[in-house]
Amino acid sequence: MYRYILFYKPYNVLSQFTDKESSKFNRNTLKDYIPIPSVYPVGRLDRDSEGLLLLTNNGHLQHRLSDRQFHHPRTYWVQVERIPNEDALNRLRNGVMIQNYCTRPALVQLLSAPPYLPPRQPPIRFRKTVPTAWIEMTLTEGRNRQVRRMTASVGFPTLRLVRSGISHLRLEGLEPGQWRELTPAEVKPLKQL
Repeated sequence: MYRYILFYKPYNVLSQFTDKESSKFNRNTLKDYIPIPSVYPVGRLDRDSEGLLLLTNNGHLQHRLSDRQFHHPRTYWVQVERIPNEDALNRLRNGVMIQNYCTRPALVQLLSAPPYLPPRQPPIRFRKTVPTAWIEMTLTEGRNRQVRRMTASVGFPTLRLVRSGISHLRLEGLEPGQWRELTPAEVKPLKQL
């Protein structure tokens, strides 16, 4: 029987069930939160990122959602240093060069207010003289540290990164460290991607 788990990955948690460096570091992994055997993350979130992570034991679906050729949307709330101007936002929308690769066009908007999120532990660095802003970015590819590299390439380094959506699935209703099973109605559109 296939299982589909939606998990709100907290900051400083590895997107894997084991840690090869556990003898050197005391880092949390998915096993500290999810007691279901034989499910695996679809894609990943870096240790210093937060938000939605989908896990399943359906290998076919995992491949389709992990492979960048299938273009499924992932939405992020990104707190950046300083306030991006329209030129920077347009560059993100049109694609930017990172590591000799031009990113695909993305949906990007400056948020008028910060999204409702629990405080991060530890909090981001705060500087009185440097304002921050939140942008929402929807990408259809997932390269290593892509969002952070994109915002840095246009001069607005990422301070906090939260994946708020995977396709039609949203973060609302979960707190950091919580997980739930997807409903059949939520699974169906994933199989159609």
